[in-house]
Amino acid sequence: MNKNFLRAALLVLAGSYVAIGLAACNTVAGAGTDVRDTGQSIHNSAERAKN
Repeated sequence: MNKNFLRAALLVLAGSYVAIGLAACNTVAGAGTDVRDTGQSIHNSAERAKN
């Protein structure tokens, strides 16, 4: 498959997860926790990709 297509598909998928996660938040504190957890997941994925 085309490399750009895979990147775009991954970006759309990640954006969907973020949107769903934020929609599930009931409070601002919950949203902050979700954003922090999402950032940590992205960081962990990047670290695994480096190795």
